[in-house]
Amino acid sequence: MASRASTALARVRKLCLSFPGTSERLSHGAPTFFVQEKRSFANFVDNHHGDGRLALWCAAPPDAQAMLVESDPSVFFVPPYVGHLGWVGVRLDRDAPWELIARVVEEAYRTRMPKARSRTSSLPRRR
Repeated sequence: MASRASTALARVRKLCLSFPGTSERLSHGAPTFFVQEKRSFANFVDNHHGDGRLALWCAAPPDAQAMLVESDPSVFFVPPYVGHLGWVGVRLDRDAPWELIARVVEEAYRTRMPKARSRTSSLPRRR
């Protein structure tokens, strides 16, 4: 039987690699997903430095981090190292709907792809 982490990683991997121009490699010991080989947009972390979380750290458009963390702090958090850059953490061990996780990952991809591409957001606007 597959562990929760390996099942989540397989699902995250399939999602992240479904976008054009993406790749995966280890970065700082964690599976990391890149746009055009050089711009990371998501990191998969399992119990990072003993924090007890199974999570993704995702790039986010401006102001999205605060909106998401305020909307559901049991699922969203400010991750270490990249939080000050506006990235958002998404807990994969809290049964958040995969449709929501997929939207956050898509936004991460759009946020980090080269500027010549469209950056239309699929996240809800902050009221």
